[in-house]
Amino acid sequence: MIIPAPAHKTRRLTRAELPVDAVEMARFLVGRVLVHDSPKGRTSGRIVETEAYPVGDAAGHAFSGATRRNRSLFLEPGHAYVYFSYGAWCLFNVSAGAPGIGAGVLVRALEPLDGIDLMKRRRGTSRLRDLARGPGRLAQAMGIGLSCDGVDLCSGNALRLAEDDAGHPIRIGISRRIGISKAVDRPLRFFARDNPFVSGPRGFGPPRTEVSARSPTNV
Repeated sequence: MIIPAPAHKTRRLTRAELPVDAVEMARFLVGRVLVHDSPKGRTSGRIVETEAYPVGDAAGHAFSGATRRNRSLFLEPGHAYVYFSYGAWCLFNVSAGAPGIGAGVLVRALEPLDGIDLMKRRRGTSRLRDLARGPGRLAQAMGIGLSCDGVDLCSGNALRLAEDDAGHPIRIGISRRIGISKAVDRPLRFFARDNPFVSGPRGFGPPRTEVSARSPTNV
């Protein structure tokens, strides 16, 4: 498989860099990069919106314990948990708890970086803003399917988490999560405040804001 040289240099994240906590992981991932190499080429995008589903959260898939479907949530931090939603979309999550402790982060939106033409073909649209704005669109644009469930995102696999050389502060907004019916008031959604690729409202009521510094890696 020949992958064209990427426009954005990235460094794969190691497991040691990842928080072992869903809330901290959701915050940490905003501004990082998701990369996927496939036979059709490389796609990548900056993560601009996440939702945390911590240990004991009634809205989380791990709430009732480990099953064949959700077992990837119980792996050590930094594994992909991919599931089919409403018979229409695959959704991409990152495991975020200690091994055997189910917790995860739903990645809701990306700012496209590499492979934009490939994303457009997969999505059947030329509208850049809508390529990966929303978790279902994101998985489709990035070529993430059920075969990616359980993939180690920190071990140099085709699908991986990375850091790039952006090196600029990100204003992170915090609000309630979207589209759930349990634990609806918990402030567990994190998003880049000034980024047009965020999928949902910029908060339900005035969101809190944090500033997260990104140190250049240039690797």
